[in-house]
This record gives sequence, structure tokens and C-alpha cells, in this order.
Amino acid sequence: MKKNYGMRIYVQSAGVKNDLEIDGFAVAVCAEIGVELHRHRVRSFHDMEEWGDRIGSYDLIVALSPAAQRAALEYTRWHAIEVEYWPTFDPTGLGENRAAKLDAFRQTRDQIAKRIRARFGPPISSKANRP
Repeated sequence: MKKNYGMRIYVQSAGVKNDLEIDGFAVAVCAEIGVELHRHRVRSFHDMEEWGDRIGSYDLIVALSPAAQRAALEYTRWHAIEVEYWPTFDPTGLGENRAAKLDAFRQTRDQIAKRIRARFGPPISSKANRP
């Protein structure tokens, strides 16, 4: 999202839990398309709130797993937030060798990128990203 839409859309990434590290295969396949994840910090919805983010101020939560969808829907009890569930292929633990694992992660990366373009339109140029 940030690479394709820059400052035009405010986006944060969060999950249900924060106790996991970003998978090295995800880092590798995102680097292939110019997205740096190696400095990305894993955070949960709870972490975001503790750090001052007001989840209720977001317009949309995109959930990629059933657990994330359930957590996001909890916020709709008190806030007018749209929640979309994008069932996403989970590549974790798939593949018998490095090449097969990378292919599985590429499939997920490409699936998410396709959904982003379908929902938010074509990427805007880097010049247009500036406020």
C-alpha cells in the first residue's frame, strides 16, 4: 500500500498477535518488488492502541485471516469501521526446499497485490505520492 499509494492513503499493518517475527521468506519476496520489510515491526491491534493509534479513527480494516477478521469485527461494536475479509493463501510451512517456499510466498504476495489494486485502483506515480 505505501509503495503504491504513498501519502495518499494512511495505512498501518497490524495482526492479532505481536509475538511473531516477520518471516524471512516474506521479507525476501517483498524485497523482489521493492518493498522493504526487514525494518517492519510486528504489532497487534492492542499494541497500536497502546502506542496512541485510535482504531476508531480508521475507515477500513482489511483482514487476511479469520482470526484477524474476528478481532476487527470487535471494533465495529463501538466504531463505524468497515471490515473487509480477503481470504489469503497462508504459505507458512509450505514447500520442501527454499525455491518452493519462496514460490509459495510469492503466490501470497501477488494475491494480496492483486486485491489491493482491485480495491484501491492502479498505483499512483511516485511524484503523485507527495502531499
